[in-house]
Amino acid sequence: MEYVTLANGIEMPVLGYGVYQIPKEETEACVLNALQTGYRSIDTAQAYGNEEEVGSAIIKSGIPRQEIFLTSKVWISDYGYDACRASVLRSLEKLQTDYIDLMLLHQPFNDTYGAWRALEDLYDEGKLRAIGVSNFYPDRLIDFCAFNRIKPMVNQVEAHLLFQQAEAKVFMDKYGVVMEAWAPLAQANKELMEEPLLLAIGEKYRKTPAQLALRWNIDRGVVVIPKTTNPERMAENFDVLDFKLSEGEMVSLEALDKKKSLFLSHTDPDTVEMFITAAKPAEEEPIAIDSPVDESIEPTAPVEPGVPAEPVEPAPEEPAGEEPAPEEPAETDLPAE
Repeated sequence: MEYVTLANGIEMPVLGYGVYQIPKEETEACVLNALQTGYRSIDTAQAYGNEEEVGSAIIKSGIPRQEIFLTSKVWISDYGYDACRASVLRSLEKLQTDYIDLMLLHQPFNDTYGAWRALEDLYDEGKLRAIGVSNFYPDRLIDFCAFNRIKPMVNQVEAHLLFQQAEAKVFMDKYGVVMEAWAPLAQANKELMEEPLLLAIGEKYRKTPAQLALRWNIDRGVVVIPKTTNPERMAENFDVLDFKLSEGEMVSLEALDKKKSLFLSHTDPDTVEMFITAAKPAEEEPIAIDSPVDESIEPTAPVEPGVPAEPVEPAPEEPAGEEPAPEEPAETDLPAE
């Protein structure tokens, strides 16, 4: 495994497994499969409604807890100091662990400062090994870094070849914040999976467009958390640690950037109102918060020379292009996946 080093010296795997929109009844088996495949970083959230199943899978795996990097996120209905602190203690209980490796504020709304001070205190107490944010655009992130005792160590945002967030990464690097990508495969966007440039590079490395998309982010120091429920795709997504893209290939892939989210903008008033509407207790139904489509639809077979990969159709229960419902769960990872 490859790692990035957070501002406090903690090492975080560059490749993790996300459980956004995985039903509770499937989560334990999926996480067990992921751990058996070799993943040692699991990303969940209060709003996903499956923390308990993630915790059970980690225990049943038999892998020592200290070998697994566990991330969760506080939902906006539990912002403010007291509510945030109580919600993290609930998450610890659900995850059946004494500590969480990384706790994020899931969205940049509501009382983020009160919630952050609760995370700072829990970090001081050793209940959280690292703390960070999610979906914070550069203006909010800079303000947050300037007026808090502890700077965020991670910012989980939408980041993929079609929305590269190059400017945002410049500011994250400046303030010592690691970028983590939800929806790193752009939800298996058909245009991306059939991109001639990726297919050509794939012939060289015998890798799929999905694998190249993950490696591209890793090679620029971005943590990725692809999500799938298919064991074969889990293995495919994990098989990206045996090669690196050349400097020329990295530069050529910058041309794919559309410089616009495929899903939503957290600075758009309608989006903000949607999140406010969705600010319901995290213990109710999971909340649609990161991205509208399951990331499990990426292609499975390695790219054969000269043969384009065929994207798999989305699962029936998660039709492509469906808009996220305010009451329902959101890649981040409406992705953070």
